[in-house]
Amino acid sequence: MIGVTDTEGDCAEWSFPAAPGSVRGARHAVRDALHQWGYDGSVGDVAVLLVSELVTNSLRHASGPIGVRLVRPHPRGTRPGARDDGQALLVEVSDPVPDPPTERDAGPEDEGGRGLQLVACSARRWGTRRGKTGKTVWFELALPG
Repeated sequence: MIGVTDTEGDCAEWSFPAAPGSVRGARHAVRDALHQWGYDGSVGDVAVLLVSELVTNSLRHASGPIGVRLVRPHPRGTRPGARDDGQALLVEVSDPVPDPPTERDAGPEDEGGRGLQLVACSARRWGTRRGKTGKTVWFELALPG
């Protein structure tokens, strides 16, 4: 891990080097943060799986740092600036490559190409956006309750 940007309040944010051990580090960081927030079980498992897939994708295409950010709903039920009921966990993975990822149709024998398919099937919503120095792939997971 390059550094922990923030883990207080309703947001947790980390930066990882573009190195193979970063996938494991991102999984552990996300799992620990979600555990502290009380999101164990299926939400935590799915979030960790999808972060692992997106960080792996970033490692394959980026040579710079990879950012991971979690934002939980505000205690009053909405995130500041949220457009909906806010009952979703927002997860973002950023890297310095500006090109958006492309979904592939992975065949039964292919060893890769399923990351974005997993995100699309598991997330409530997902998308990409360009930043000043790259892109962010984000997704929302519905929270119980």
